Amino acid sequence: MARRLRMLGTTSREGKCPTLYEDLDTGEIIVQGRTVTDTSSLSGAVDVLRHESFVAVPRDLLTRFTPRSDRPRGGVEFIADETFGSYFESFKHTAWRFESRRGYASDRDSQEYQRWLASGDVEANPSSPWYANIERQVALGKRIGRVRVVDSPLTEEQRYLTAAATVDGAAGEDIRHLWRPDAQRLQLPGEDFWLFDSRYALVLHFDDADEYLGAELVEDPVVIARFCQIRDAAWHHAVKHTDFLHQL
Repeated sequence: MARRLRMLGTTSREGKCPTLYEDLDTGEIIVQGRTVTDTSSLSGAVDVLRHESFVAVPRDLLTRFTPRSDRPRGGVEFIADETFGSYFESFKHTAWRFESRRGYASDRDSQEYQRWLASGDVEANPSSPWYANIERQVALGKRIGRVRVVDSPLTEEQRYLTAAATVDGAAGEDIRHLWRPDAQRLQLPGEDFWLFDSRYALVLHFDDADEYLGAELVEDPVVIARFCQIRDAAWHHAVKHTDFLHQL
């Protein structure tokens, strides 16, 4: 049976191995590293079974990225859907999104998407709860932003989101774009999450058909520190929306 893995972190340089994963179904930690073939040199090893092997990885891979929070076995615990919006009202300073997928089923199924396909335009809707809340939070001095990883050429869904970004930007959200080869060069993971106040996050889960499954609340300081590192690298190399439109 195929394993569904989530990359926790890597100390790899130029694509050379050491990476830590979590099995989303079993909660097991999967280590990718250099196989130790000379097991006779491992004098302290005990109870080694025939099907087991050893992998050598840098110590800081485990100290930096091993999860310390308890996770329920058999799957991920999602927040109640009706509480999702409250996170975008209760944060104190910053809300920041890393967006890595090539498309989202929720976009494709929306009326706004169908109108965009027909007209090529995305209309602002200041009365929508999302748009109105962005304006309200920004007026309070808070910052809302995101980096969207994009492909060349843009997928149809990314073209739609690029058009929508102009509308959301008018409400006060700072949206920037990062070409996928640059994200890969920076070793940024294929994850989607919202990071709030550099203290907690909502990790967004999707299936292979881009259907939204739910949001997982993460407060583990080690994971949050990694998300902050992702944010800093992505934000530094991302292109502002107006400049991105000129590139297109």
